[in-house]
Amino acid sequence: MQKQLSDRLEIAKSNVASWLARGQVPGNVIVQCSLDTGADVNWLVNGELEKASYKSNLPNLSGRAVYDEVMANGGRPVLRRILDAYGFTLQKQLCELLNISSGTVSTWIRRNYFPGDIVVSCALDIGVSIKWLATGKGNKREVTTANDLKDRISRKILQDGLLKDSGEWISDLSFLTKQVVSPTLVTSSFGAWIIDSEVTNISNGRWVLGIDDKNDVYDVSLLPGEKS
Repeated sequence: MQKQLSDRLEIAKSNVASWLARGQVPGNVIVQCSLDTGADVNWLVNGELEKASYKSNLPNLSGRAVYDEVMANGGRPVLRRILDAYGFTLQKQLCELLNISSGTVSTWIRRNYFPGDIVVSCALDIGVSIKWLATGKGNKREVTTANDLKDRISRKILQDGLLKDSGEWISDLSFLTKQVVSPTLVTSSFGAWIIDSEVTNISNGRWVLGIDDKNDVYDVSLLPGEKS
């Protein structure tokens, strides 16, 4: 019931009703819920991924105490962590990315404001720890969401004999029967492969090879005398 939620958050029930009417829950509340209950941020925001359950980030706090802990970390400190998460050195870079004015960011600092919506967006966008973003505690890449339980590896597209960077691929690589030191996903119009870019000694099997400055996928069989 909404009353149970308002009691837990120690706010008026009318506040919860207004969120429903507007179709928007404040980012601060999403951050608080994730830290308080261990619910996956992706699931809270958009219902995607499995409803994860992990150890509470702030085991000695709950309810309003979690909210107070979050709000005490607003202003310049949380802005610094958001910039660090994105790899930015200037506030201007963040403003351009989010399409917000520099005056808005200045207001966060001046009023010691906690931009909950931005924190949630950053956590979803970059995959950093919501606990670290919100409070500065723990590790930046601490496991907090279902996505973090999976491996992030580079992805390349094989096109016209060239291997072109194409972002990242997220998957659980525990299904591989052989240890891969430096995995990369290579895709083309006729297939997809996980390769180990650290392996240089060719043996029997399928390989991504560069011949005459052109990359392609080849099936290799070694003949006596190490000929292929």
